[in-house]
Amino acid sequence: MTTVRFFRRDGRFVGVTCEGHTDYAESGSDIVCAALSSVVQTAVLGLMQVAGVDVGYEIDEEKGALKALLPDKLTDRQAHDADVILKTAYLGASDLYEQFSDFINLEVQ
Repeated sequence: MTTVRFFRRDGRFVGVTCEGHTDYAESGSDIVCAALSSVVQTAVLGLMQVAGVDVGYEIDEEKGALKALLPDKLTDRQAHDADVILKTAYLGASDLYEQFSDFINLEVQ
């Protein structure tokens, strides 16, 4: 099972972690893992390239883990754009969770 955690502070999304393998299908054929990975990785790219945020992130492909947290100091524009990007990723992950809750655990902290 993959656990996806979105983090909030002061009413805004400030990060996401994704850990574990969904085990929906064997590696290379797991459409749930691929979809969830695409949602989260695209959000990280958006944070860096659209919002212009220097995101602290780590990836461990063997463990199936990604961690991306926003820095404490952002401009108002960066904070807004990052929140929109992470909210959108949350919506994508929520939609997948609704369809595949046996394989995805979704949390907001």
